[in-house]
Amino acid sequence: MPTKNPRINLVIDPPVYAQIEQLAARRGISLSMAARDLIREALVMEEDVALGELASEREATFREDTALSHDEVWD
Repeated sequence: MPTKNPRINLVIDPPVYAQIEQLAARRGISLSMAARDLIREALVMEEDVALGELASEREATFREDTALSHDEVWD
């Protein structure tokens, strides 16, 4: 059945393929779905790293004497 979702063709090393194959078998899903799930998880981790770096940068420049209080923000 054709799909409208974009596709990616990729080449991976045999040991990585074997691990994805085992993961798919354990979860009872296709190789494609297992690879998709792993890519999604990796993207979430990348986002977490980026947001952590942003938070660290903001924390380094935070000045309590100029910060707004909770009430000032939500009034």
